Amino acid sequence: MTNEEIKELLRIFNDSGVAEMEVQRGEDRVWMKRAAGESSATPEEPPAPEKPRETPAARPPAPAVPAAAPAAEPSSPPILVKSPIVGTFYESPSPEAEPFVKIGDPVEPGQVLCIIESMKLMNEIEAESAGVIEARLVQNGQAVEYGEPLFAIRPR
Repeated sequence: MTNEEIKELLRIFNDSGVAEMEVQRGEDRVWMKRAAGESSATPEEPPAPEKPRETPAARPPAPAVPAAAPAAEPSSPPILVKSPIVGTFYESPSPEAEPFVKIGDPVEPGQVLCIIESMKLMNEIEAESAGVIEARLVQNGQAVEYGEPLFAIRPR
């Protein structure tokens, strides 16, 4: 299959209401599956607009609270670090080494979070934003797919 044929299949898949689609032509095979909770647009029903994420600058000022009560800061939704490739997830550079990050560790942009081994190549996955590791969503040595969430990071 050519790139143009694959792009056309993706367009058809995105425009359809199906949750999963597989197409095989000779030796070439393409399999597409919507992520859990991902909505699809049908020609009769346009997709619902997504709510924009609130940024700290866009938040209205918090109402004044008495000095005795601690101010409760609204929590931002965690940022999901997703696998950019298909491969095997490793939490450390070698089996006897400490993990790159643990739950509760602060991270900075560019900091290595894990390694994804794909086709015998070790690919370092880095944090794209600052925050604190809230959860590791896969197990060491687990096979991961493209787009699969690996970590949840609470932004700072």
